[in-house]
Amino acid sequence: MKHEMVFGLHAVEALMQRQPERVMELWVMKGRDDERLTRIAELAQQFGVRPQLAARKVLDDKAESTQHQGVVARCKPEPVKGEHELDQLLDGVDTPFLLVLDGVTDPHNLGACLRSADAAGVHGVIVPKDRSASLGPIVRKVAVGAAESIPLFQVTNLARTLRSLQERGIWIVGAAGEATHTVYQSKLTGPLAIAMGAEGKGLRRLTREHCDDLISIPMAGAVSSLNVSVATGICLFEAVRQRLG
Repeated sequence: MKHEMVFGLHAVEALMQRQPERVMELWVMKGRDDERLTRIAELAQQFGVRPQLAARKVLDDKAESTQHQGVVARCKPEPVKGEHELDQLLDGVDTPFLLVLDGVTDPHNLGACLRSADAAGVHGVIVPKDRSASLGPIVRKVAVGAAESIPLFQVTNLARTLRSLQERGIWIVGAAGEATHTVYQSKLTGPLAIAMGAEGKGLRRLTREHCDDLISIPMAGAVSSLNVSVATGICLFEAVRQRLG
């Protein structure tokens, strides 16, 4: 069984709070007196995991990164959620609010999108099994705990999944530069899935064709597009504004 390394204060603390049974070993940086590190170590001990002190270089090697913030956990891998788990989620939600990411392969972007989705109250994030970053340590670090709280569903056939959402009465809105109206002119209330494409490429043709509506973000400056995580945040929080209103 391949183990997963999770690092960073937010990611490891969220893991200890929500999925402590996955943690097999925990290393904290020797000589670092930090309130957050102490809290994580205490949480670990509550669940029978004894924190081990380690030098910075050891943590760098275990995380394969210098961005570990003094804590690294070795974990059992999280089972991948797919179509079946998505159906179970939707069966229990009255007004679904979903995010679909089509072809977001950069783990930093996926992590940032998860963070925005969690903050906006999204019920779940859907990605294709191929042409997408997966839940690795960089995603978890960038997501600062959101990867442990918001479910990520990896589906075999994204177009088929979108059709299934439509059959459930979920309105699918895709962000596309060629859209004739903006996110601020679109109705984003009710059962909703917002679909975002990879930066530069945008939504794939088949994904666009399965959208009920296409929207754009008005651009006033010299740049032609936004980073996908920034664009995702704008669209999600316009939906939040409308849904609260």
